[in-house]
Amino acid sequence: TFGNAPELIIALFAVNEAKFEVVRGSLSSSVIGNLLLVLGFSLLFGGRGAIDRESSFVSLGLISFAVVMFLVPAVPGWEGDPERDLIAELSVPISIVLLLVYIGATWLSLRRHRRLHVSDRAAEIRAWDMWTALLVLGLATIVTAFIAEILVGSIDVFAERANLSEFFVAAVIVAIVGNAAEHGGAIVVAARGQIKLAAEIALASSAQVAVFLIPAVALLSWLIDPLALSFRVVEVVALGAAVLFTSALLAQGQSSRGRGVALILAYVVVAAAFFVVGER
Repeated sequence: TFGNAPELIIALFAVNEAKFEVVRGSLSSSVIGNLLLVLGFSLLFGGRGAIDRESSFVSLGLISFAVVMFLVPAVPGWEGDPERDLIAELSVPISIVLLLVYIGATWLSLRRHRRLHVSDRAAEIRAWDMWTALLVLGLATIVTAFIAEILVGSIDVFAERANLSEFFVAAVIVAIVGNAAEHGGAIVVAARGQIKLAAEIALASSAQVAVFLIPAVALLSWLIDPLALSFRVVEVVALGAAVLFTSALLAQGQSSRGRGVALILAYVVVAAAFFVVGER
C-alpha cells in the first residue's frame, strides 16, 4: 500500500489542477506497468523458479473484474464530453463495489498468507520492527508528496518541449515514476532468488491499483473536483490485453527469463500504442 502511495498523491495533485486525462492515464498505466514491466523485469532477473499460482490468479482475476466494471463509465465517455457529470456519477457506485471487493479479497489473502508464511527460523531473522518500518515508509511518503507536486506542475511544459502528448507523458513516464517503489523492490528480491515474492509484489500491486487506488481516487476527487472514470478505448483494450497475456504466460505457475522478456516487449508495444493515439 505504501508502495502505491506515490500514484495516489500524484493523482490527487493532478485532480486539483483538473488534469483528468493525466489522472486516468497514469492510473490505468500503473496497472499495466506493474503487470508487464515490473513483473517482466522480475522474471528476467529472477530466472527460472516457481511462483504462487493461486495468489497470482487471484490478482489477475481482480484486475479482470475491475476492467469489466470500468466499462460502465468508460463506454459513455467514448462519445461526447468524457468529463460530464453523468459519467462522474456513474463512477461512484462502481468505485464503491470495487473497494468492497478489495476489502474482501485482501482479508482472505492475508488469512491465507499468514498460514503459508510461518518461518521455522524466527530466531535467526533480523529486521526492523513493524513501527520502525511504518515510520520510514510514512516519512518517504511525505517526501514523495512534495516531489509529486513538482512533477504534476511540470507535465505541461515537459510535454510541450518534448513534443509529446500529455496523455503519453502521464501514461508512460509518470506511471513509471509512480511505480518506482515496485520496480526497485521486485527487482532486488528477484535478483536475490526470491522470485515468488517478486512476482507477488508486481501482481498484488497491480491488483491493488485496479480495485483500490483507482476507486479511492475517484471517491476522494469529490472533495476536490469529481473525476469521471471515462477511460479511453486504448486504455481499456491495453488493460484487457495485458491481463490475458500475463495469464497465458503464468498459466503453468513457472517463471523464466524468456517470459520476462516477452512481458517487457508487450509493454513496449503498449507504450507505442499510447504514443500513436496522442490526445483524446
